[in-house]
Amino acid sequence: MQQYHISRNTSFYAIGLSYKKADAEIRGHFSLTEDAKINLLNQAKTNGIESIIVSSTCNRTEIFGFAEHPFQLIQLLCENTNGTVEEFQKVAYVYKNKDAISHMFRVGSGLDSQILGDFEIISQLKTSARISKKQGLLNPFIERLVNAVIQASKRIKTETNISSGATSVSFASVQYIMRRFENVSEKNILLFGTGKIGRNTCENLVKHTKNEHITLINRTKGKAEAVAGKFNLIVKDYANLQEEINASDILIVATGAQNPTIDKHIIQSKKELLILDLSIPKNVNNNVSELSNVTLIHLDDLSQITDETLENRKQHIPLAESIIEDVKSEFNSWLETRKFAPTIKALKSKLHDFKNAELDTQRKKMAGFNEEQAELISNKLIQKITNHFAHHLKDDAFSTNESLELIQKVFQLQPTKHV
Repeated sequence: MQQYHISRNTSFYAIGLSYKKADAEIRGHFSLTEDAKINLLNQAKTNGIESIIVSSTCNRTEIFGFAEHPFQLIQLLCENTNGTVEEFQKVAYVYKNKDAISHMFRVGSGLDSQILGDFEIISQLKTSARISKKQGLLNPFIERLVNAVIQASKRIKTETNISSGATSVSFASVQYIMRRFENVSEKNILLFGTGKIGRNTCENLVKHTKNEHITLINRTKGKAEAVAGKFNLIVKDYANLQEEINASDILIVATGAQNPTIDKHIIQSKKELLILDLSIPKNVNNNVSELSNVTLIHLDDLSQITDETLENRKQHIPLAESIIEDVKSEFNSWLETRKFAPTIKALKSKLHDFKNAELDTQRKKMAGFNEEQAELISNKLIQKITNHFAHHLKDDAFSTNESLELIQKVFQLQPTKHV
């Protein structure tokens, strides 16, 4: 894939870090709040970046975008998070053009997820693309690529069983709880934080544990009430957090805070307490592990737990990869047509110039010149000629580059910039 298939002066990059090399603490340094994402996009626009999407989840933070050099994107990330360039370089990845395209397909299809087959990332990509489009930072290339990844993701979900079993952090956490407690339906469960992961965890708790002792707390009580209303659960004020923790057997923390909200000083009870921290950055201080009655599990620990369906899901990876290759080949075909689109556009413009000059000549020469008929016939001829050239350029039997050069030389064309 030549660079100018995409953009004349820049390349398409994917830069980021994930659970593979960056632990929860480091991922927390590079985690982007919603406000930080908007600031990053605004800064990108100011810096002349033409198209970019940003994604930040519990197990990865990534930027896909066009730049002359990947450092432009790395700098944007570091300036809008608590991470440093030095720290980034130790754990990061940078992919360019074809490799960046392949990376987005694997991420969006759940093949690169912390829990194999986790499709929650695709909704993040959709949201990221929508926000960038609203900011005027989504060019046709990235928009088409995201749509292709969504298509691949849908096909993998429906045509394979790679998403069977625990395929998300929220479900894995509930599965862990059920394995640990035989009588989970009788335990007092407190869910602190009702963002996306919190809501999904809540839904899985209700569905799988049959527990009627689930309490929700959120800093904004209205959000907790909206979730609780669906499942007929109890909602308590944020001011009652310590009291509710001390009455709980299981505490699930899924807040979006940038610093720990739970530490050992808030836990006064001596009874056994399981804490699951599903937040990035971590929202539970490690000092709670100093309490003998407390067991702390982080989402990174959950992904290490052997799932009996994992081996079965792994068997579907080759089929998932073949689906990706199928959709990716369609995308690459579209990309190839964009390679010669500027030349075809310039050719069409040149032919219209010929037409207008000739019609003007004939108009002066001929009495009763039929303007409408001449316009119709000449436009149809132009369309037939440009279609003929386009079909020739699509034909694998000919060298596209040589054909483009010849067309440009014969017709003295200056192709318009096409991104």
